[in-house]
Amino acid sequence: MTPKRILVTGASGCIGHYISEALIQETEHELFLLVRNPSKLQVDYNARPGVNVLQGDMRHIDRFSDLLKTIDQAILTAAAWGGEEETFDVNVAKTVRLVSLLNLDVCEQVIYFSTASILDREHKLLKKAGEIGTDYIRSKYNCLNRLSKLEIAPRINTLFPTLVIGGDANKPYSHLSAGLPDVVKWINLIRWFKADGSFHFIHGRDIATIVRYLIDNPSESDVLRSRQLVLGNQGITVNQAVEEACDYLGKKIYFRVPLSLWLADFFIAVFRVQMEAWDRFCLNYRHFTYEHAVNPATFGKPTYCPTFTDVLKISGIRAQENVTYSG
Repeated sequence: MTPKRILVTGASGCIGHYISEALIQETEHELFLLVRNPSKLQVDYNARPGVNVLQGDMRHIDRFSDLLKTIDQAILTAAAWGGEEETFDVNVAKTVRLVSLLNLDVCEQVIYFSTASILDREHKLLKKAGEIGTDYIRSKYNCLNRLSKLEIAPRINTLFPTLVIGGDANKPYSHLSAGLPDVVKWINLIRWFKADGSFHFIHGRDIATIVRYLIDNPSESDVLRSRQLVLGNQGITVNQAVEEACDYLGKKIYFRVPLSLWLADFFIAVFRVQMEAWDRFCLNYRHFTYEHAVNPATFGKPTYCPTFTDVLKISGIRAQENVTYSG
């Protein structure tokens, strides 16, 4: 296969690290890794020729306009998380600007990272996400609408990660992985309650596997009749996750009390949890699961982290002697 010229934005982020590492170690493509601070890029970008680190900011993307005209594939993971002005400037205006600078005669694919939070269970835009979502979620909702109007839109594969697991000594931790040890500390309390809810998760390494496959097969998502792919392992209920965690940690479950909304409100009041409108919506929505979520197995590839028990192991949570679930 002829090497491609590939741009990766947000290369120093959690997902960006896994993608950059895979492309450096497993391909011969010429890479252009865009980062604001090269010191935060922990992958070995000197491991082979053809890896170029670009120090720059999405807010000044026009500085790279000449380079963008030569890019065969663009992988857009860069995102701003805080501050409404910066979030919408980076996640919407400058992302759209970057894509519009790509050359239609050269660029064969754009892989754009959004978030599954803006979709309903049937992969349609979730109206509430655009109305009351966080700045980040509303910006992703807005950007997807604007990208769909560009001439290059038929070549954009939009990936919607569900809950992202990942991070280690050489990669930044995802928000979920960073907070997992604190959640485990509450397992002695959590195990006594049942909750009506479900979700998907996916590891950063598995995301990189999917991206690698799409790079080599830029029209593969057409087989799935969509250029919008939700990334996640098989959906799991909150109760199943608690059961797996208790089994892994050696905690017995004798009985559980259903955690109704009024009881949840009680805990929110007692622990003085700050609830924004989007948080309240998520509490009521409960089931963040999606039809036809994809993972490496979808493309005939091995999955690095397929189960919630694997999440705990990979996250460095220490296992205890297993016990049998009793309830």
